[in-house]
Amino acid sequence: RGVAPGGSGMVLPAALRDRVAAAHRGSALPERLRLYDGWAARYEQDVAALEYRAPHLAAASLAFAFPAPPAGARLLDVACGTGLVARELHQRGFRCLHGVDGSAGMLERARSTGLYQELRLCVLGTEPLPAPAEHYDAVTVVGALGEGQVPNTVLPELLRVTKPGGFLCLTTRSNPSNLRYKAELEAALGQLERSRALQKLLAQEVEYWERATSEEESTQGTGYISGVVYIYQKCPVPHPEE
Repeated sequence: RGVAPGGSGMVLPAALRDRVAAAHRGSALPERLRLYDGWAARYEQDVAALEYRAPHLAAASLAFAFPAPPAGARLLDVACGTGLVARELHQRGFRCLHGVDGSAGMLERARSTGLYQELRLCVLGTEPLPAPAEHYDAVTVVGALGEGQVPNTVLPELLRVTKPGGFLCLTTRSNPSNLRYKAELEAALGQLERSRALQKLLAQEVEYWERATSEEESTQGTGYISGVVYIYQKCPVPHPEE
């Protein structure tokens, strides 16, 4: 909070604003995947220009919540993109990283980082995760939970592959066009909490999440949009009374 990071006086290039807008538009799945395939080569350059902080904030929050030394923990990075989250996790001692993404172009970039032990093509929301139940110590979804992207109906599938006592690290944006999605995501998480499937450890609102691509999306004229990091822990299965 407080002062905006970086020098946000400069205007973002129109082509970059268009690419971001296209990614958040509710386009049909094949078109959206083509868009990400085409974006892969420029993606890291673009998110650097946006001062996109979600991978750093999410990895820092997860590392803080993680009770054990992370080197032996098995972690699934869902919608891993080019591997931005893996870089941040690797710096914090996580070594056993698996990734899935719906875009072959993005996966190719992620593969070139050498940070993942396993990478698989998977379109979350239309097909199950390629993993057995209770397989991962932690699952991250950073940046993909938003309007026109991954539906919040994927939460049970994320929980399925998480070990009891394992962690879910999720992010979403709090900009005006994503507020309905965010409310629905929080309602779905609240329902899972009430059914004791998981418990909330953290919901941290962050003011300077990334640079806004339009005046309408900007938080109170700061030139940035805000976002939130959630950390949840999957509840162990209660033993039936003797």
